[in-house]
Amino acid sequence: MDRLMMFQFHSTEPDNQPPPIDQILSHPIILTDCIRLAVHDAKFYKLECSDVGKHVDHLSHLLHSAVRLSDHSATLYERPVRRIFNDVVRNLNRALSLLRKCRHRGFIRRFVSIVSTTDFKKVANIIQASIGDIKWLLTVFNFNSDEEEEEEEEEEGIVLTLPPIASNDPILAWIWSSIASLHNSPLDLKIEAARELATLARDSDRNKTTQIAGAVALFHLANDKTRARAVFNEHGVPILAQAFRNSPILVQIEIAKLIARVAEHDSYSQEGFARENVIETLVTLLSINIFNDDRSKINKFLRRSFGSAIEINKQMERGAVMSNFGNKKPLSSLVWPRNKSGSKTETSQLILEFNTNCSGALWMLAKGNVANCRRITETKGLLCLAKLIEKEKGELQINCLMTIMEITSAAESNPDIRRSAFKTNSLASKAAAEQLLRLIDESDNPVIMVPAIRSIGHLARTFPARQTHVISPLVKQLGHVNPDVAAESVITLGKFTCPDNFLRAEHSKTVVDFEGVKPVMKLLRGDERTQYHALALLCYLALHAGKNEQFQQARVLTALEGADKSVANQYSELKDLVAKAVHHLNISGY
Repeated sequence: MDRLMMFQFHSTEPDNQPPPIDQILSHPIILTDCIRLAVHDAKFYKLECSDVGKHVDHLSHLLHSAVRLSDHSATLYERPVRRIFNDVVRNLNRALSLLRKCRHRGFIRRFVSIVSTTDFKKVANIIQASIGDIKWLLTVFNFNSDEEEEEEEEEEGIVLTLPPIASNDPILAWIWSSIASLHNSPLDLKIEAARELATLARDSDRNKTTQIAGAVALFHLANDKTRARAVFNEHGVPILAQAFRNSPILVQIEIAKLIARVAEHDSYSQEGFARENVIETLVTLLSINIFNDDRSKINKFLRRSFGSAIEINKQMERGAVMSNFGNKKPLSSLVWPRNKSGSKTETSQLILEFNTNCSGALWMLAKGNVANCRRITETKGLLCLAKLIEKEKGELQINCLMTIMEITSAAESNPDIRRSAFKTNSLASKAAAEQLLRLIDESDNPVIMVPAIRSIGHLARTFPARQTHVISPLVKQLGHVNPDVAAESVITLGKFTCPDNFLRAEHSKTVVDFEGVKPVMKLLRGDERTQYHALALLCYLALHAGKNEQFQQARVLTALEGADKSVANQYSELKDLVAKAVHHLNISGY
């Protein structure tokens, strides 16, 4: 077997899986070794072959320096590396093919393998272009070869030189360099790079794909209150709101993440996004796949979002940006379901990612903000969230659940929201309560059960006495093996039976009828927090449920009299409550 044939490499994988970066970096080095052998074996055009070999030796020296990039693979912006090295491999294979033609000895074989000096000039030029590309790459990532370290000082800032690979598309080098700065530069240079990317996105429709990189950059920068406030102070809120409404779906996903991050850290931004009607936009987008009575609206959204997504993917494949800065392959197979087998699943996954991030943004806008919670209830938001909880699983379901928990918390503290959004005959209120109770009854995941139980507790004053089905799953969870679930159930039942609840007597009787006394007694042996709320609930039941033989059977009076004094004495209100309950049970003949 020809020894050179053993070293022929292909730049693409048969299963379309991108090869690891260390493999990408090592392939051209092996090819340069093959070319050296071909130069040595050349039988004619020896001078020209030797000249090509010199260029390849120079390139090989740079490639050995570039191998060090694999040591930084965790933070490496891979897109330009993969693009440039694929070109280098292609150019080296072309050089190798030419040099192999120079091995033949016979006149006929020389005649068939037509080679001219022009071919050598072309190969020398493309190898020289690869040398320029690798030099640029090393500069962008602050790596220099030994000879460059002696001759040049390390450049600081965003590299604005133009590599040969981007000669027909100069903006490509600017984008690559800016994104690379976001990966491995100090904070001031990251900020500068984010500004450059924002400028590119604003100045040209062709560069709208850089909105993804800009949004991701700002997401990583806005990781505390000060930086999130900086986005607000720089008038970022209206810009993000407009971009979110007018961008394709891949951009919307990243902007939704950014909205959630900024709103999470800065209350001013929460209010700012609300003023820009972002809440209404989020609810509308989340409702598209739920309230499908208006098919024209849905089709218009899908055409705009996915049609643009396809164009973005084409630009990504040309090397402009990646939504995660190059560490994952582009969604190049994203097309309409009728056009390609399997794309329906990928489209569904993209819609799921979109809805998940929109729901996360809605949650952060609602978190701790009564006014924003009111805005959500004034749209179809509450009903939309209930439907999503019913249909979805995982992070999307949890985001919707947490948003409802924020809304119910606002309703608990604000009578106006409670009366308007959670009226007895409200379809949205019924749907939300139904899903919360379903999760409490069917789920066994504390991450889901705790906020669902807490949300029911926030609404304790809105349930009429006849809705006893609300009490049953809460009593059931008093004996849950997870202490957080049990404790949350005690707290919620306490809100149904406390003096602040107008229907406390009816609810207390229902708790006792569902045999809730004994599991509450067991929780008196829990941790201090659980003891506190279990003791309070037991007192409420004793005071408000009326005379019931369960109190005598469970020896509630004895339990209250012998309650952990360290807990009761630590809280004056609890000490007084226990005393009232003991007195009431005594005069009731227990």
